[in-house]
Amino acid sequence: CASCYFNSNPFYTFLFPFLCQTPKSKTILLLNMKVMNKPSQLRAILLSFCSILLLLEFVFVAAEDPYRFFDWNITYGDIYPLGVKQQGILINGQFPGPEIYSVTNDNLIINVYNNLPEPNGVQQRRNSYQDGVYGTTCPIPPGKNFTYTLQVKDQIGSFFYFPSLAFHKAAGGFGAIKILSRPRIPVPFPDPANDFTFLIGDWYNINHNKLKSVLDFGHRLPFPQAVLINGRPNGTAFTVEQGKTYRLRISNVGLQNTLNFRIQGHDMKLVEVEGTHTIQTTYSSLDVHAGQSYSVLITADQAPKDYYIAVSTRFTNTILTSTAILHYSNSQQSVSGPIPGGPTTQIDWSIKQARSIRTNLTASGPRPNPQGSYHYGLINISRTITLQSSAAQVNGKQRYAVNSVSFIPADTPLKVADYFNISGVFQVGSIPDSPSGKQMYLDTSVMGADFRAFVEIVFQNHENIVQSWHIDGYSFWVVGMDGGVWTPDSRNQYNLRDAVSRSTTQVYPKSWTAIYMALDNVGMWNVRSEFWARQYLGQQFYLRVYSPVGSIRDEYPIPHNALLCGKAAGRTTRSL
Repeated sequence: CASCYFNSNPFYTFLFPFLCQTPKSKTILLLNMKVMNKPSQLRAILLSFCSILLLLEFVFVAAEDPYRFFDWNITYGDIYPLGVKQQGILINGQFPGPEIYSVTNDNLIINVYNNLPEPNGVQQRRNSYQDGVYGTTCPIPPGKNFTYTLQVKDQIGSFFYFPSLAFHKAAGGFGAIKILSRPRIPVPFPDPANDFTFLIGDWYNINHNKLKSVLDFGHRLPFPQAVLINGRPNGTAFTVEQGKTYRLRISNVGLQNTLNFRIQGHDMKLVEVEGTHTIQTTYSSLDVHAGQSYSVLITADQAPKDYYIAVSTRFTNTILTSTAILHYSNSQQSVSGPIPGGPTTQIDWSIKQARSIRTNLTASGPRPNPQGSYHYGLINISRTITLQSSAAQVNGKQRYAVNSVSFIPADTPLKVADYFNISGVFQVGSIPDSPSGKQMYLDTSVMGADFRAFVEIVFQNHENIVQSWHIDGYSFWVVGMDGGVWTPDSRNQYNLRDAVSRSTTQVYPKSWTAIYMALDNVGMWNVRSEFWARQYLGQQFYLRVYSPVGSIRDEYPIPHNALLCGKAAGRTTRSL
């Protein structure tokens, strides 16, 4: 029922891949709090309600880790991003949605009414039950709510959330996530004077239901009408003071297009990519592919006036551009001159930049054995998986596939069916490890994998477009990328020392990208194209990382309040 509509309200689902998410208590839900950061208040309220429940729910968090409470009411509302009225998805009346601000190890209690957006890339450890895509989670019915308790365990960085069902992403419902380091953990740069969010993305002035209908009838989407910066096409101002340094968190929340970000007269120093501190390389502009997030530092060291912030599409025949303003607080001059130009269709330029983005090995950060004893390049590969995308017509309609399999949703979330051992929902091994050469066909594709295996995944792109891939529940090392067809000899050019670790990577036209990934997170995890039309029409599958032990050290039990639907409707999960 993921795309059903009832009483004018859509069924929704969240995708919350946070590290070490813990099961939660309905008692907390009933508190209906907005935000609370004071531990003394928290303990006073929770003591009488939750002292027993915490033990039963296996909430392994330190007593000093603070809780933050959020209520999200998600509705339709009128928005005017391009000057004409559109139906948008609002969170607490806001477009874009409210920012989630947290610190490493914080516990987030998010009470959601009607629907559930997706934080893209923030890992949810040991609990894919609440990952939020329809393959793991039942939608929240209209008029209902659901509360998540999440711990952002051992994570820092810049992320975002967005609606994961149907084509709701084209209507808004997205927002930023900031996870700051704990005060005792040093950050490899001085504290900035301020921290600005840039949610950039392509945008249609067409209702999201009409866009979905275009896809359902077997057609491709038209070219978008605009690029937005924080929900506006032009004019948003960011005020800075002369001589001070600022952090900019940039996320591409759009449906498909790579975007180039640049600031007139100012260089940008890259410091973080999706939770990984990077070698601090300076760029005049930065390519941000669909689903990716970056943090850069800029210093207001130019003449005191206003400067253009420009965002434009990459690798497109028609160039769409949006602008914002970097406003010096002592400026007496508005923006002037032409909008700064950026790269347009140059592939080699983008590949060179991508290869230059590397992990800062001297920085403290959330990685395995951060003291340096963990070397991904020295671990034996237990399995090589090659994933090849393709586009074709199936039954007269446009479809997309991975290794010839075009994914179709089951009537029951796969993780729920797995828990209850419900037959006839999916079959492990329904997608091969490498391209089969078969004609495209439809299936609910699930790939099996062993817990604690160390795998090499090659994304092979024979098409003429830049693609973007995301894996839920994991970060991975982007060890190599090049043109042509990957062969075992391609390993000779891998970066086996300081490759960047992230959750979303690009694959250039007629090219390949290789990643290393440690399968240290049990669950059912979505592997998908970040081109939203392609994932909607089949370019995705699920990776079932399985452990026969069944220990709560490896995977938390199903939440006692888990929503059940499809063939699982009417069943019970477990007692408190």
